Parts: sequence; structure tokens; C-alpha cells
Amino acid sequence: MDSGGSSDMTLAFDLDALKELAYPDRVFQDARQWSEYVGVVSEQPTYVVTNFTRKHRVRQDFFSGPRSRAESLENVQRQFGTERHVFVGTDDEDAELAEEVGWEFLDVGDAAEAADWELGEPETPAETAGDDERDDWP
Repeated sequence: MDSGGSSDMTLAFDLDALKELAYPDRVFQDARQWSEYVGVVSEQPTYVVTNFTRKHRVRQDFFSGPRSRAESLENVQRQFGTERHVFVGTDDEDAELAEEVGWEFLDVGDAAEAADWELGEPETPAETAGDDERDDWP
């Protein structure tokens, strides 16, 4: 995906958008190549986001915690002072939210097409011998 020539970007995925991607772990790995910070926002309880990201081996730089998505995006924007803040969502409500809090909006389908990400039911990464050496979660 073309980030406009700058990697000075914070990229936030709505949890529902992330659930539309076949390989969320690969998406995050790819996004880290052209984004400074990548994370997930959701109004779901923290454990729901944590369970999904652990199951799919997604290492996030931030997550929303127990607050609204608007408050989460505002907090992330204050905390991560990058040039651009892009919110990947799924519908008009997400687009309106992004506009309301001063983020750029990108539909997950458009993002997938631009970045060559596969849409579909998220697949859990296969177990590998080196899993015990991971340092991105307990």
C-alpha cells in the first residue's frame, strides 16, 4: 500500500475490519513497513481484542481499552504524534467517526486491494517450532 511517501503514520484498525482479513498477522507485519504505529480499536471489552490479537499473533502498538472508539482514537492521536492518522473501518459509521475525530478513513476493502491483503475469514497462523521464542506477549 502506498502511504503517500511517508512512513510517519499511525494506522488503527477497527476490530471488525481486522476480522474481515484472512491473515491479520501478515497485514500487521506488512503495515509496519510503512507505518510507525499500528493498533486496534474497538468498543468491545479489552479481553475480546486481546483474545483475537493473541490468537492471530497480531502485535499491536496500542489498543482501545475500556472506552469508546472516539475516545480511543483521540487518545492515540495525542499519544502518537505522527504526520498522518489513518483509521481502517468497514462502513459509513466508521467513516463518520474518523471525520469526527480528525483521522483519515480507509475502507478495509479498499485497503486490502491497495496493499494486496486477502479478505476472508481470519485464519490462525500455523504452529511453528520457534513460537516459544516470541517476545511480543506473555
